[in-house]
Amino acid sequence: MQTFALVGAAGYIAPRHMRAIKAIGGELKVAFDPNDSVGVIDSYFPDTSFFVEFERFDRHIDKMRRRGEKIDFVSICSPNYLHDAHCRFALRSNINAICEKPLVLNPWNIDGLAEIEGETGRRISTILQLRLHPAIQALKSKVDASTKNRFDVELTYITSRGLWYHQSWKGDQEKSGGIATNIGVHFFDALVHIFGPASINITHLHDRSRAAGFLVCGNASIRWFLSVDRNDLPQSANGKTTYRSMLIDGEEIEFSDGFTDLHTRSYEEIVTGGGFGIEAVRPSIDIVSTFRSARIEPQRGERHPFVDKYLSGLPMIPRTQRTIPAASQSVDDQTGRPDAASAR
Repeated sequence: MQTFALVGAAGYIAPRHMRAIKAIGGELKVAFDPNDSVGVIDSYFPDTSFFVEFERFDRHIDKMRRRGEKIDFVSICSPNYLHDAHCRFALRSNINAICEKPLVLNPWNIDGLAEIEGETGRRISTILQLRLHPAIQALKSKVDASTKNRFDVELTYITSRGLWYHQSWKGDQEKSGGIATNIGVHFFDALVHIFGPASINITHLHDRSRAAGFLVCGNASIRWFLSVDRNDLPQSANGKTTYRSMLIDGEEIEFSDGFTDLHTRSYEEIVTGGGFGIEAVRPSIDIVSTFRSARIEPQRGERHPFVDKYLSGLPMIPRTQRTIPAASQSVDDQTGRPDAASAR
């Protein structure tokens, strides 16, 4: 039986990890959260030791180690800015880590984690659940088999959040990484997984409730829009509080359902030696880290149609204009499009 400790037991995502541990036949031995609203543990592992002080949690795990009571994995569900610190704690405790997204806020933090993996011989596995979604896997297979030299992609994700969101750590960019990181990083990972790494990354909109931009990943031109404001929900949401849409060359990719078991599938792969390591997240972390500090340039690239109402008076770039440069073309620094002179 695989044994687990869990950091961040009171968080939104923690029950999915508890459910996954239960589903694979594991046992949650000990959990920590400074917030004691953790009654959900009773639904899965009522005998779990629980601590609200990290120092006592640390001491308990060390006592278990000295008594020969092994912990195989530490599952990390804490606020985003603490993920890498809690990964280091796990590895220094001679325990493998399973970390919720995002693994880190900036790509240079990955380098530090790689060093500790090398020093301890322990491994950090990341939750990249969209890579396991059947619709995303089918799309990747279709793209890999395609002879097309260009894909037109439009990604929209709106997940309504109340006023509490901006008063919590999630509304603090220093702690969550901002909208693009907190609700978008797993979508960017899926896009990179399907099409390839980003070569163009342009920011069109960036405020406390929404983010939007333009990416070129491999041979895909991607217009994207993310929001936690319910006022951005389209009529086609039909009263639902969450709206997901991915259009590939105008065709809807249906992936609204099928999310409930993806953490369990992730755990199944991780405990058998599979799963995704820390280098798998680097391309998506590069995207969100660059976006966070980038200049807003709404005239460059192709804009998502939802952006227009926030940028009145700025023209849309025609859809017919080729955005992905040919191998012999350079990219115009002002527009993000192929340089006309290099094409001649």
